[in-house]
Amino acid sequence: MNKGAKKTLIKLVVAVPLMFAFGFALVPLYDVFCEVTGLNGKVFQSEHSDDLIAEQGRPLSLQFISTNNENMPWKFEPSVKVLKIETGKYYTATFSVKNTTNKKMTAQAVPSVAPSNAAAHLKKLECFCFEKQELMPGEEALLPVKLLVSNELPSNIKNVILSYTIFDITDYNDIELASNQIVME
Repeated sequence: MNKGAKKTLIKLVVAVPLMFAFGFALVPLYDVFCEVTGLNGKVFQSEHSDDLIAEQGRPLSLQFISTNNENMPWKFEPSVKVLKIETGKYYTATFSVKNTTNKKMTAQAVPSVAPSNAAAHLKKLECFCFEKQELMPGEEALLPVKLLVSNELPSNIKNVILSYTIFDITDYNDIELASNQIVME
């Protein structure tokens, strides 16, 4: 084996574990990035609601926006577009969803918060975005989100936007496989 081939082999032996380590480190780095910027819906989820509720809150406008991903045929919209709330108190909002197709589908909603510095102050106790939503053809549902905006929200923020984008995550390979098995039997 010549010197050039040995150098290349050594570089590969070192590079492969480094690439694996970098890929492994991306998940916590992404979580930190989302926590700092509020992008991609990485918001605080509280298990201890008693610590978050304070005596006096201030009025705030909470706006809800729903968007369907490019290939998502469902009807998806907030029940109320704007909710007048008070910081430090829990509220429940709902989104209506309808499967407008003739097949069973599964969806996942991804939240985002604007302005980004409000994301750390939006606490969700319960949210439909935590789980996949499966609807039969023509089925409708009301999807709840129970939330609180903490009193520590900067006073210059008067309006918070909570936006959800819904994605089709149906495993079409399983559906095709199941329909082929039915035909074969």
